[in-house]
Amino acid sequence: MTLHDENDGLFIHVDPDTDNTQDEPDQIPQAQEASLQASQHHSLKHHLLGPSLTKAGQDAVDQKRVSEIIYEASKGSKFFNNEEVKDKNLTLKIERILRQKAQLEKLDLKTDLRRADDYIAALELARDLSQYVVHIDCDAFYAAVEEIDRPELKTVPMAVGMGVLTTCNYEARKYGCRSAMAGFVAKKLCPQLVCLPLNFDKYTAKAKEVRAILAEYDPRFESSSIDEAYMNITEYCNTHQMGPEAAVEQLRKEVHEKCKITISAGIAPNAKLAKICSNKNKPNGQFRIPNDRAAVMSFMSKLAVRKVNGVGRVFERELDAIGVRTCGDIYVQRAYLYKLFGEKAFQFLMQTYLGLGRTVVQPAEEYERKSVGTESTFRDISNKQELREKLRHTAEELAKDMVRVEVKGRTLVLKVKLHTYEVFTRQVATPKAVHLADDLYNYSLPMLAKLEKEIPDFRLRLMGLRCTHLVSTKKAGTDFFRRKSNNDNSCAEKPADDAGWEVWPDSEFEEAARQERQEEIEELERLSQEQQQDLTANQDPNILSSGVYVSTADWHEPFGKYKYGSEPNSPVASPQSKHGRVLNKAAASASKGEHKQEALWDCPICQLPQPANDRDFNSHIDLCLSRQTIKEVVAEANGSAVVASSRASPDVPVLDRPKSVNGTKSKRKAPSSNLIEPDVAGGRRQKRLFFT
Repeated sequence: MTLHDENDGLFIHVDPDTDNTQDEPDQIPQAQEASLQASQHHSLKHHLLGPSLTKAGQDAVDQKRVSEIIYEASKGSKFFNNEEVKDKNLTLKIERILRQKAQLEKLDLKTDLRRADDYIAALELARDLSQYVVHIDCDAFYAAVEEIDRPELKTVPMAVGMGVLTTCNYEARKYGCRSAMAGFVAKKLCPQLVCLPLNFDKYTAKAKEVRAILAEYDPRFESSSIDEAYMNITEYCNTHQMGPEAAVEQLRKEVHEKCKITISAGIAPNAKLAKICSNKNKPNGQFRIPNDRAAVMSFMSKLAVRKVNGVGRVFERELDAIGVRTCGDIYVQRAYLYKLFGEKAFQFLMQTYLGLGRTVVQPAEEYERKSVGTESTFRDISNKQELREKLRHTAEELAKDMVRVEVKGRTLVLKVKLHTYEVFTRQVATPKAVHLADDLYNYSLPMLAKLEKEIPDFRLRLMGLRCTHLVSTKKAGTDFFRRKSNNDNSCAEKPADDAGWEVWPDSEFEEAARQERQEEIEELERLSQEQQQDLTANQDPNILSSGVYVSTADWHEPFGKYKYGSEPNSPVASPQSKHGRVLNKAAASASKGEHKQEALWDCPICQLPQPANDRDFNSHIDLCLSRQTIKEVVAEANGSAVVASSRASPDVPVLDRPKSVNGTKSKRKAPSSNLIEPDVAGGRRQKRLFFT
């Protein structure tokens, strides 16, 4: 038995060829079982630290103490039980990986070594060091915006968000509080923590101010969330005869003076490195990797793999188990990576080792779309008739989306999430390309019926449908899905697909890592809801006073390349909400007041009447808002399953799709294909996904 104890957990490798039970046949197996339980206990505690463990401002935090508090606070909850199962499954998967690696070590791997070296040599030929790519990240954005109106909060621990914290200021981070942490857990870490409700109008307005400045440096910048963006400032630097560091310093100063918030920035030859660099000197700082191969290789050799965007906590543990803790370790283990993790992971890791990444930065809507999907969460449903009604409704919503974006699909995917958080997907290749509601329903119903037979106690809290292998129904010359980018920042020739798109596997892994994070945040919201319901039942004075439980995870999650949304003033956004989320207590109160006489309150998300009861109404809104986001199986067209299997929990299949954030329904819609909208002067302009 090999025990390997690192900061991220304890991994156990039981060698089936070794028998140590001859001397003490009864005691040794018990010791092995105890060690296994101890290892699972240890790794679970680390897993419960959450998806934001690498956030800046926590260097001096005792994470062991934080994990103990989270462990004790969540023990016995559905969330805890689900995390325990996931952690156990991951431990078993890691053991399988280690056994496979042990078998590979007995073989002649010269061919695998040569494959890796040849691939590295080919990648080096395409290395582009001519571009200045910048990643900017607003420091504790929501908290910083709140501190503008209430400067006294700058010196006290403060967070934004209730059920799950959206962000914390740096004072709160000193106590171990961070984004994507359950609010009641944060209160245990820091009893004096001040938690403010979300004010999306305020954040959107501030984001507008910031993005207006960014556009001066790169009109085609690419936003990745409300507080992050990528820019290529090569042209700006050449035009103004400035170095990249001076240009970014000027940009940061301008944002601070005009917007009253600080931003941190990373400057590098490509987007992957720029993202890493932006976290080096937070808050209010910048860091640059020079456009020099030796500098890039030196930086990457010591960098922990967890720091790379696209390596989530699950993939990190798998890599750690085989001895890959830094990017330099990737080269040492290169002969094993292809057979252990598959081709896509092999390519991603090789490019990570070399510090390579995309240099093209462009508006999000210019990326190719691979699927259209919709899903919604709801109270647990087990009745067969109700499930079929829900499936019919889901099919109708998907049909509307497909008509709007003018596509049909050749593959239909059904996704369900049980009340135990387990996710199952089933798919069918339809005999013809489909887009009508009746077809979508009729082809998905057998999949649902089969799941009902296979799974005992079949109770769902989420259902979704997605179409892949899309066929455009647009007229010739208007096919958005094969549009090529007009951006030509790079002199070096990039690998490209048949449509001329720059190809890097990074996007697949970034999507998988975002998906992993989002699923974890959704489960934390469920944990917070459990706690809230318990407090309500006990009439605890610390219960939320807003009258509405507001889910925050989706708002803070980044929008990926396949994420689309509307402008803040888009007509689809209601005055009470942005992207389907309650903005403030006033909006909720208005909703309640309008329906008080009818003893029903309209949910501001799904617009359906709900019982006029605080507890039930809060629970309903949480379920409306608590859903996964930013999911897109980039490799679906090729039938690849490597990404999901590399980093998702081993027995929890996942479904990726792009989502729209411009609706007020309790679902995720696909984006509108109308990327051109009239401006106030009656002209036409491009519709850009900035920060929203």
